[in-house]
Amino acid sequence: MLRTRKVVAACAGLLLAVLAAACGKEGSPPVKGPKPEQLPVYKVDTGFRLPASPTWTKAKKRGYLRVGAKEDQPYLGEKDPATGIYSGFDIEIAKMMSASLGFDPKTIRFKTIASANRETALQNGQIDYYVGTYTINAMRKKLVGFAGPYYMAGQGLLVRTDENDINGPQDLAGKTVCSAAGSTPYQRIAADYPKAILVAYDTYSICVDNLLTYQVDAVTTDDAILLGFAAKAPEEMKVVGKPFSEEPYGIGVPRSDNALRFALNDALEANEKNGNWKKAFEATLGLSGVPAPTPPPIDRYPAT
Repeated sequence: MLRTRKVVAACAGLLLAVLAAACGKEGSPPVKGPKPEQLPVYKVDTGFRLPASPTWTKAKKRGYLRVGAKEDQPYLGEKDPATGIYSGFDIEIAKMMSASLGFDPKTIRFKTIASANRETALQNGQIDYYVGTYTINAMRKKLVGFAGPYYMAGQGLLVRTDENDINGPQDLAGKTVCSAAGSTPYQRIAADYPKAILVAYDTYSICVDNLLTYQVDAVTTDDAILLGFAAKAPEEMKVVGKPFSEEPYGIGVPRSDNALRFALNDALEANEKNGNWKKAFEATLGLSGVPAPTPPPIDRYPAT
């Protein structure tokens, strides 16, 4: 009976937040974005020039940057279906970079690019750079260039706020854990914590629906993604424990455009020092209740 009351309460709270007709949304957190007044204002470097970068030169001629992003990751990269506006921590990183490169962030034309198409989009010039939970690894470096990392993510666990028995992956024995089908997080739990009861769906949002309606005990993927979901309903969900993998998020650029990569590394460093990075985190992922971490060291690998 107690569990039933909690489910009803959770649905009722979310119902009021989204003004839905019923709790048939299956527990999805309400759609909302960062508060604009809390976001940093990025000063445009009007004197910036980067003639050695073919990507920058083309963007300068057209008058705006084309940036690849995600549209379905709360408080990271999310597109409002009503307005078409993108918001989240990754979007703020993209805006910081735009201002540092001499472009007003308001002129950015964001383009949703699926994970499987990121390298192709950069290689054929569909976008100038990509910011969207893009993990830097050796295989991808053979195809594209990376500035950063700007955030060190790691696999984490999302649970309900009334859950006190799960504080890390060591507590998953006998617990029902949800992740995306075929994902690395799913495979890691299966291999390293075989006593967990794994279930998989096509999207993490379905996992979150099932978490809020008590059908699963935890959701697992990159902690940054989980923080975004928690930020949408901090009274209902929380991220627990420490990350148990390392996923350095970078800004993808065309592989041969070293000038652009170097300039973005400089821009990241400057925005970390002037406080913009921390402010952007606090206004987005920080709404989950997690304090801003220390940014990871930038990997200034040589020209390729």
